[in-house]
Amino acid sequence: MILVRDIRLPLSAGEAQAFDRALRLARIPRAKVARLGVSRLSVDARHGQPNLVYTVAVTLKDEGEEPAFAGASPCVALRREPDFTVQNGAEPLAHRPVVCGLGPAGLFAALLLARQGFRPIVLERGPALGQRVEAVERFTATGVLDPEANIQFGEGGAGTFSDGKLTTRIGDPLCGFVTRTFLEHGAPAEIAWKQKPHVGTDLLRGVISSIRQEIEGLGGEVHFNTALTGLRQQNGRLTGISTTQGDFACEALILAVGHSARDTFSMLMDSGLNLECKPFSVGFRAEHLQSEIEKSLYHAAAGHPALPRGEYQLSQHVGQRCVYTFCMCPGGQVVAAASEENHLVTNGMSYHARDGKNANAAVVVSVSGEDFGSDPRRAIEFQRQLEARAFQAGRAAGAYAAPAENIQSFLEGRGQLKIGRVQPTYNRGVTAADLGSLLPEELAQTLRAGLRAYERKIAGYTAPEAILTGLETRTSSPVRLARGESMECTQLAGLYPCGEGAGYAGGIMSAAVDGLRVAGAVCGRYCPTEG
Repeated sequence: MILVRDIRLPLSAGEAQAFDRALRLARIPRAKVARLGVSRLSVDARHGQPNLVYTVAVTLKDEGEEPAFAGASPCVALRREPDFTVQNGAEPLAHRPVVCGLGPAGLFAALLLARQGFRPIVLERGPALGQRVEAVERFTATGVLDPEANIQFGEGGAGTFSDGKLTTRIGDPLCGFVTRTFLEHGAPAEIAWKQKPHVGTDLLRGVISSIRQEIEGLGGEVHFNTALTGLRQQNGRLTGISTTQGDFACEALILAVGHSARDTFSMLMDSGLNLECKPFSVGFRAEHLQSEIEKSLYHAAAGHPALPRGEYQLSQHVGQRCVYTFCMCPGGQVVAAASEENHLVTNGMSYHARDGKNANAAVVVSVSGEDFGSDPRRAIEFQRQLEARAFQAGRAAGAYAAPAENIQSFLEGRGQLKIGRVQPTYNRGVTAADLGSLLPEELAQTLRAGLRAYERKIAGYTAPEAILTGLETRTSSPVRLARGESMECTQLAGLYPCGEGAGYAGGIMSAAVDGLRVAGAVCGRYCPTEG
């Protein structure tokens, strides 16, 4: 793929003019082009009249010719997709490898194992996607929570009910493998060239089910409604596992249980494994009118049909902590994401079109092991306590109604909610509450300082009509299970910690990459069982 950057055009121009300019700059005959797309589009309003600044992605019919056109001008560069191949090892594996969890990490770990001939056994504590969606919709309508089928648990993991972002900061070459796999299974073609690709929760569901079907078609088995309950070990090595559906002999287990598997974390610690505390964050969901965010970002160009939905990512250090935005969902909605009864959790998601009226994002403050005496059980209990407080604060308005407050009210500690142009989207309803009282005072004050700093970065961020809905507590896993260079647990041979729940990823792309990396370690050591 060839990227042509810094194409500056007036607002009156469109994609066609950007494509023409890109081909001229790269000296590419149009007859050689297979596909053109806008990789990135921004606004430059520094010199009065705003201009659109395009980066155009060009794919040739003969991709082997692309290097000859790279460097035609300083703004033309070649983006190579590195090859990813795995060579199976020689050590016999007596039993099929087991993957626990079917979120992005487990899904891609199982896919690689299946493609390498290992016919993995996959355990997922929740149901298949169709039943999972029904359970989530039933919870939204009635407030009746299924602890095993919700926005956290079930086929696809927590990322299934999100914006479906594939952006990441890890810069790993395996990201290309993940993108190609998504494309092979029906994701929108634009994710191949967009700088900030997203699939959307509506399209992501079909992609996930299709990948799972490939795993099954290659001989893998997926056992839904099957939770891991115990480990069997001998002389420091894994020999088998216990589940809610029976026992499995197993000497290679990829543990990809996700950041909300608190009962699994307890089981690991009760089994003698030492989990470490790792940093995580807590806070709220902030909602603004999407149009107002775009006015602040795009200025006079706001509303231009060529521009993407406006996104932001903010951070502010306050003392030793950081207040930052996370999982920003343009045109999205705030959702009820509880996985334990009488505990309330918020999250955000959006559909592929991102056509909702509101923008929402997590606004959170960091906490670390030092806050909990480096005790992982205390860190998990801290999350639980916050979620229980949030549930009680909203309970008078109905089961799993959420406490909410205008940002200005939160800054002043008044506990008021006045609904104007910004209509809350949280799907179980909201009620006025003093959000600051639900958090330790230091964290509440730190969040207030961060929000005041955001107003200097995005005009109107703390506008009186903007709303905070709480609480957001599941930004990442509060624990980590240490692993070595072989990707095995340092305390138990044969156990391979993986993905967000084990403390090694954050988001769909990085979790999927970690799944590939861990599965690659298993493949590189073992050869598949026969039969």
